[in-house]
Amino acid sequence: MVVASVVSFERFFREAADLDVDKTDLKRFQAFVRDKIADLLTIAQARARADDRDVIESRDLPITKGLQESIHRFRRLDLGAEVRPMLEEIATRPQLDLAVALDVDEVLPEVAGGLSLALGQTFRLIDPNVRRPATAHWERAFRIFDLLL
Repeated sequence: MVVASVVSFERFFREAADLDVDKTDLKRFQAFVRDKIADLLTIAQARARADDRDVIESRDLPITKGLQESIHRFRRLDLGAEVRPMLEEIATRPQLDLAVALDVDEVLPEVAGGLSLALGQTFRLIDPNVRRPATAHWERAFRIFDLLL
């Protein structure tokens, strides 16, 4: 990941949740986004199969109301355009058994942006006074997302 992406990552979390993250947090963040995208695509693949289709479409992604709202907030963020290249790089899809429609690849960076906003808010719910999330904050947030997604 290039330095510009690290700066974008830091600015994003500062603007989105008033958090100070740094390049040491970037690997955790990347793993989080990749894991959650993979989880969403696993369910999308099952939905496509249940509908007897061999192509995963964006409507198959299990986007909850809360995640949809986070995606909308991400779209309205001034930093969205700056962060999008980083999210496009991170929001890669795993190897799947079914083909994936183009609209899925187009929506994944915005889904990643929504997940990122929700992650920042989750840190604040875990500890309203947190400024610099520690390892324990990251682990708790990941467990919460694992329960819900």
